[in-house]
Amino acid sequence: MNRNFSKELDALIEKNKIEELKPKLMLHACCACCASYVLEYLSEHFEIYLLYFNPNITEQSEYDYRYSELKRLVDLMPLKGKVRIVSCDYTPKDYLLAVSGLEQEPERGERCSVCFDMRLKETAKKALEYNCDYFATTLTISPLKNSSIINSIGERVGQELGAKYLPTDFKKKNGYKRSIELSKEYNLYRQNYCGCIFSK
Repeated sequence: MNRNFSKELDALIEKNKIEELKPKLMLHACCACCASYVLEYLSEHFEIYLLYFNPNITEQSEYDYRYSELKRLVDLMPLKGKVRIVSCDYTPKDYLLAVSGLEQEPERGERCSVCFDMRLKETAKKALEYNCDYFATTLTISPLKNSSIINSIGERVGQELGAKYLPTDFKKKNGYKRSIELSKEYNLYRQNYCGCIFSK
């Protein structure tokens, strides 16, 4: 039976409202476009630490530009809660080493799963470092990415490291459509590839 990750998240939010809780969330962001709707949706309900960790981006200029757009978005958006940006070292060599031997894999194949695993592990570690109640990623907003795979990896990583993963499917409830609207409103840079040399 397929899980409805969006409904699971909504149920948790409602429970926290009743209990007057605002948990801390370490949220991995791949770019400003994907983060836009997610921040609009979650900032009222979570204290957000926004993690920019994307070693899959193989060009420094692309990496830096996406980071600057993310910072610009957070500065401009009238969010309902405080959002703090957490940055990491840029380590593209680590990504290339992790996917070595998977260069010929198709998009959405095993290479992508390794990439998700790498980024979610770092997000879980940061969640523990910052004493966050949950960790999650904006990656599930993309219609090109399999939310079930991302959530499965996130839950496994959480169990391995002792961090609590927040199930999500941000493309639901017109999330992806809203991210496009917000990208236009804030004139955000919309890249046409995930960032790695293989998708480019």
